[in-house]
Amino acid sequence: MFKFNDFDAVIFDMDGLVLDTEVTYFAAWQQAAKKMGYEFSDEFCQSFSGLHYMDIEQKLITVCGADFNLPAFNRLSGFFWREHVYDHGINIKQGFKRLLEFIVQQQIPYCLATNSLATNAYECLELAGIRQAFSIIITRDDVEHGKPSPDIFLKAAELLNVRVNKCLVLEDSYSGIEAASRAGAFSIYVPSTEPVDHLALELCDVIMPDLVQTLLMFKG
Repeated sequence: MFKFNDFDAVIFDMDGLVLDTEVTYFAAWQQAAKKMGYEFSDEFCQSFSGLHYMDIEQKLITVCGADFNLPAFNRLSGFFWREHVYDHGINIKQGFKRLLEFIVQQQIPYCLATNSLATNAYECLELAGIRQAFSIIITRDDVEHGKPSPDIFLKAAELLNVRVNKCLVLEDSYSGIEAASRAGAFSIYVPSTEPVDHLALELCDVIMPDLVQTLLMFKG
């Protein structure tokens, strides 16, 4: 069984792992789709979890057809998303603050590594009130390929000045778990949606129900 001191650094994903943003995205996508005459099920929106926006756009075209108006969809979903988060903010996932406090106490380097563009990532962190929690943030802008390619985690290890196989990655989606696996990092899968993705389950090293239980596991 692994121990926390087996690792030289911790890498956090953002959407669905640190921040409860995915429910806000899903709601905005569904509102935008309805405005355009489409119906997006919860399951369809959940299938976007962890994907870069270019992959999401390609999936929308594949499912909705080549005539699907992406610029209009992006504009509407952005409007509905900001309308919601500016009124209600963005919730932080349960257990994150306590887990981060523990990591800091243990003097383990850490960072955030997200598939989001830098402007979107910083906006979300500001709205959640935790922008200052991370001194190192790697976004989709910093690498050639986003998750599920390993680039983001390889870049994170480089900036943390540690070997990637000594990094502990915390992820909530299949694309993130695949990226961690391809990078050679140790991964903990903390699913943000149900049902659990069985492909992610096969690739991850450990599965935990939430960050609270993850912390308890580390403390033994």
